[in-house]
Amino acid sequence: MSRSIMEQLEEDKIIAILRGIPAGTGEKVAEALYDGGIHFLEVTLDTEGALGMIRSLRRVYDEKLKIGAGTVLSVADAEAALEAGAEYIVSPHFDEEIVTYCLSKNVTVLPGTMTPTEMVRATNLGAPAVKVFPAGALGVKYIKDVRGPLGHISMVATGGVNLENIEEVLQYGVKAVGLGGNLVDNHWVSEGKYEEITKRAKEYVSKIEGGVVHG
Repeated sequence: MSRSIMEQLEEDKIIAILRGIPAGTGEKVAEALYDGGIHFLEVTLDTEGALGMIRSLRRVYDEKLKIGAGTVLSVADAEAALEAGAEYIVSPHFDEEIVTYCLSKNVTVLPGTMTPTEMVRATNLGAPAVKVFPAGALGVKYIKDVRGPLGHISMVATGGVNLENIEEVLQYGVKAVGLGGNLVDNHWVSEGKYEEITKRAKEYVSKIEGGVVHG
């Protein structure tokens, strides 16, 4: 039996977020990340040509990478993303309609939440995990605090996670982290320095493999 998206994500721990990368660079960025040990990519829908990028990445890297859509703000966005081939849906906010729609399609959805109330509501609705965003706004120790009473809720921390604190964040019990500019530096992409992205990816993967308990 093949593993579910969440099972694979819990093992891999990292979602690389592609936001605003230059048109035509998607496949090169994906290859650079894959070479660095990353297997989950999230293409945000506010990126120019996002749906076309999702289509091409699914076609080229279907056996290597899990391609999701981020910044999904409506059911219409979710429909378009799934039509383009997105394998999972990520939102910056909690929208009951998006969660319900994705669950009806048997698609993994990670709704954005910040408060305990949102986290509980999203989980009760059936979301397999919640995206804690922006995780860095209140400091990463917020995750530790909120997981005290809500340790049963699967969380993915996004925003403010970097090389210096990723081990700490994961040790607080989140299932995974979302990494944007701290991993995929758009200046490197514009300058064609894909080897820098691979190097940075390897640094993050090394941090995880260096002592974080999987699961």
